[in-house]
Amino acid sequence: MTADRDQDRASDDDGRNDGEDRPDTRPRSAHGDDGHDHDDREPDEDKGKRDDDDDDDDGDEDQDDHDGRPPLYKRPLFWLIFGVVAIVLIVGGLLFWLHARKFESTDDAFVDAHVVRLAAQVSGQLTAVANVDNRHVEAGALLATIETDATQATVEQARAQWLQAEAQIEQARAQVTSAQAQRAQAVAEAVQPEAQAAKAQADLKRYVALRQIDAAAVAGTQIDQARAQADSSAGQAAAARRAIDNADAQIAVAEKQVKSAQAQKAGAQAQIDSAKVTYGHLDIRAPVAGQVVNRSVNVGSYVQAGSQLMAIVPDRMWVTANFKETQLALMRLGQPVDISVDAFPDVHFVGHVDSIQRGAGQAFALLPPQNATGNYVKVVQRVPVRILFDRRNRNDPDLHHYAIGPGMSVVPTVRVR
Repeated sequence: MTADRDQDRASDDDGRNDGEDRPDTRPRSAHGDDGHDHDDREPDEDKGKRDDDDDDDDGDEDQDDHDGRPPLYKRPLFWLIFGVVAIVLIVGGLLFWLHARKFESTDDAFVDAHVVRLAAQVSGQLTAVANVDNRHVEAGALLATIETDATQATVEQARAQWLQAEAQIEQARAQVTSAQAQRAQAVAEAVQPEAQAAKAQADLKRYVALRQIDAAAVAGTQIDQARAQADSSAGQAAAARRAIDNADAQIAVAEKQVKSAQAQKAGAQAQIDSAKVTYGHLDIRAPVAGQVVNRSVNVGSYVQAGSQLMAIVPDRMWVTANFKETQLALMRLGQPVDISVDAFPDVHFVGHVDSIQRGAGQAFALLPPQNATGNYVKVVQRVPVRILFDRRNRNDPDLHHYAIGPGMSVVPTVRVR
């Protein structure tokens, strides 16, 4: 390269020498001495400029000669380093892609749970409210109490009606027993009239038969007396049978009174049960274990039936992750999930895929889209996926030791390969 510069400098010197040897063919001015002096001054200025250029070239050549190195892009070490960096970037990108393709992640995910909202089932004034705001309670814990005076009076009234019905049952049963005794007496008293009627009827038949054989054998008066006796005995027997029927009717009435009293007793028992249920509704207890939140009442507040008092966030929570439909090709139930909660970025939670909803979220909207009308623009839909928290070993964090609740943002990463 230095040789090339020397050759170029030699060429420049030859060119300058040739210029000095060539005669000046420019036309001279006809103005005499002034024009001649002007022509002599121009070559001197050009020569000065050329001398300056030569000095600059000499300085560059001296600097190049002093460095003695080729440009950076012509050096072998440059291309060696460039090649190594390129290979590292390509291999690193390939390894990153091979690792990233094993996972599916989304930031459209939230903690979810079936929040239990407690409401009063009867109207009344609150006489007690537990101080359990944002505290954990067990299932069955007493949270509030509604005034019990009116309900207690209803229970006592129902019990009194039940006792009255029980007394009526006993009285009706006694009447049944009395009617049965009267019937037995009527049956016993009917035996003699029935026997006398049968004897009188037999005597009448015998007298009539003898009179037909021999008219003088039986007097007419005897037949008349026998007929009168038979009629009288038959009347007495009929009266005895009517007494028995009357006793049977009394038994039937007494038995119906027993049934009526039993029905009254059942009604009173139903009122007692209803009053007990109402009485039980006066104590508002936690149906599930969880944290009490959003309490809106206090002691002395009057509540209506159905008005919400507080809510409970249950211990069992999960993540609802809305993955794109294009991310579900390799997603299966039971696949492990790494969960990052925005509120606790340094805590590593784990879980697994519990279920995948059959249908995109928009299909269950109040007004689902009608894609058959108007212009259609395809939009990637999202499908809810339920992810349950796990605790695979003792080192895994316990969800209940952190202030995590429904609606908090999380980022789940599902390992699909």
